[in-house]
Amino acid sequence: MGFYLLPELPQNYTQVMKTEGAKFNQLFHGLLDRGEYIAPALYEAGFVSNAHTDQDIATTVATAQEIFKTLYK
Repeated sequence: MGFYLLPELPQNYTQVMKTEGAKFNQLFHGLLDRGEYIAPALYEAGFVSNAHTDQDIATTVATAQEIFKTLYK
């Protein structure tokens, strides 16, 4: 599952405008409501550091999977 309906990541503004930005917003706010924070913009980088434990990452992934199920039924 991805946030775009293109065969590759968008390379320019026209392609970006074809992405599913509304679904990203739902993911972002769904995670935030559950205490997980990711970068707030669709094409903003997010980083993992050595301060994040394996459990931190697993929890974020599991939470995102729950939200994806509601976005892509």
